[in-house]
Amino acid sequence: MAIDKRPHKEVLNKPVVTKEGKKLGIVKDMTFETRTGELIHIVLRDSTPYAVQLSLEKSQQGETLIPYNSIIAIGDFVVVSEEDLV
Repeated sequence: MAIDKRPHKEVLNKPVVTKEGKKLGIVKDMTFETRTGELIHIVLRDSTPYAVQLSLEKSQQGETLIPYNSIIAIGDFVVVSEEDLV
């Protein structure tokens, strides 16, 4: 599912929730492939206990990573599909 391109600043500090409404954390940063510019992950800060129990991938700094392809929508929240996380 293609998502409209948005300025990086528009996504930072937005809450990340599952489509079921479970909070996962706040967007801290994004990682991308430098050669292609393809977005790979959203980096979370303030990961919730629910996000921790999902055993998501972690950065080298121990931050929770959300695969970019799990994003369903970006508005007031970044909405992700929980099925695509595990």
